[in-house]
Amino acid sequence: MDDDILRLLEERLGAVHARQRLGIESEHDPQVFGQGLNFFHPENWYSAHAFIAYALKLSGLYWRGRRNTLDIRVRHNEVAIECLPKAFDGFRLLHLSDLHSDLNPPAMRAVAEAIDDVSADICVMTGDYRGQTFGPFEPALAHLAPLQAALAGLPVYAVFGNHDSVRMLPGMEAMGFNMLLNESVTLSRGDAHIALVGLDDAHYYRVDNLAAAAAGVPPDRVSILLSHTPEIYRQVAHAGFDLMLCGHTHGGQICLPGGIPLTLDSRCPRWMGRGSWRYRSMQGYTSAGAGTSIVPVRLNCPPEMTVHTLRSARLNTDDDVAPKNKKSARSTDWRS
Repeated sequence: MDDDILRLLEERLGAVHARQRLGIESEHDPQVFGQGLNFFHPENWYSAHAFIAYALKLSGLYWRGRRNTLDIRVRHNEVAIECLPKAFDGFRLLHLSDLHSDLNPPAMRAVAEAIDDVSADICVMTGDYRGQTFGPFEPALAHLAPLQAALAGLPVYAVFGNHDSVRMLPGMEAMGFNMLLNESVTLSRGDAHIALVGLDDAHYYRVDNLAAAAAGVPPDRVSILLSHTPEIYRQVAHAGFDLMLCGHTHGGQICLPGGIPLTLDSRCPRWMGRGSWRYRSMQGYTSAGAGTSIVPVRLNCPPEMTVHTLRSARLNTDDDVAPKNKKSARSTDWRS
């Protein structure tokens, strides 16, 4: 590890977070079994990549599935939040996830073209920018260039996933992507504010720290959580978040007719595998992703980007102040 990179990451993330993430990355090649929330990690089993591609070619489905990766769907999701400040009614978040940019560069150009037709206030990205889980990451950064150009002028906030190296941090931020790694940022419109909180990868590296990430968020503030994986939905919901945006599952990517996933590679209920969902009082959305993993093929599961529009379920016509007891539990329950 280059001493300059280590020093930069320690200054940016803190010594414990930086050394923990780097240590897991450098200790060994990513494991197929063990480590992380899932016992089996098919993305790390590189012999399977060639086998799956070969099987799809024999079946005659490979090239159709390859064409499907360029058919980017723009989905719209309205999120009604009871105490949303009036100024944020209609606020739009463009959600991109699981780009794996170097695995299928033509798909990144298709995503960039689709972005040109989308209107949003900010963009959020929920991880996995690299195709492999180890090795060089520079090609992945280079293939993000079309998206960088398409998103020019739009604030972008992002988190890392299980395919990403923390060494990508300087390059991502140099491209104008604001990385939230167990950190929060305040979004403001006039005197109104909401919180956007981002976690580092919780699926494989297990370096998410919800308590640290949300430490500066007032208990009564509407808050949105970015996580690569939906697997920590219980912790996030009990912490009092209003909305959780995530990805990782690819919606299954290769699905049976009707969109039935063969696997989600995620320890979460299958109904959280794609699209909008609710757990207790928290709303969530799991993106099917704009890219592909393992093989650049999609079957019965189109790639997507999502525009989430925030709506005030109840507008306070007097002073638009959220009730003081709105989330009284949050002040005592930020445990991850």
